[in-house]
Amino acid sequence: MSDFIAIDGPAGSGKSSVSKAIARQRGYGLLDTGAAYRALAWLMLENQADTDDAEAVIAAASDFDLRLGLDPDDRTVAVGDTDITAAIREPRVSSAVSGVARVPAVREQVNTFFRSLVANSPLPAVVVEGRDITTVVAPDAPVRILLTAAPQVRAARRAGELAGENAAAVAEALHKRDASDSAVVDFLNAAEGVEVVDSTALDFSQTIDAVLSVIDRKQGAEHGR
Repeated sequence: MSDFIAIDGPAGSGKSSVSKAIARQRGYGLLDTGAAYRALAWLMLENQADTDDAEAVIAAASDFDLRLGLDPDDRTVAVGDTDITAAIREPRVSSAVSGVARVPAVREQVNTFFRSLVANSPLPAVVVEGRDITTVVAPDAPVRILLTAAPQVRAARRAGELAGENAAAVAEALHKRDASDSAVVDFLNAAEGVEVVDSTALDFSQTIDAVLSVIDRKQGAEHGR
């Protein structure tokens, strides 16, 4: 069973890119939990189902052939034989994902899937990033980190990732999703025992170093070094 390295944080905090870099450097697996919810939102939209209808979301999740790997260099996401890696990053999916992610029964089902992926991994550790990894998915993980940044910095980063998108619209969408998702899980404040890494004033490499410092210290304590 792999060790959990749990990293939570809001959109634009850098958690996805930092988690990928760390997994590559250390030879760890990488699990983007948000991709699972995005895939379910994509499936709902493809079937022209209402993502705000909890019963419809539960029904879709119960027959959901999600393919999601742990290789940091292969971020392919598929439903059945359909590759949706690019499709789940479309603005329409981003706008719909909160609707499916806030259904408690769906979260329980998806969390069980996440734990199974990590438990069956032969890798020494898996970096698991999302919204409630430190508190719900893996509250006993030896390494639990909340990676955050000031809202205006996060909005600017997300706008930079989405070439051609209007910066103001991106910022509005980010803040709206934060507000919607925070009604389900608190990913803006660290729970007891969770270390905060604030990347507001850090560049990418500095953020990686800061997170690695926490990982090394926590793993050292866990293994008595």
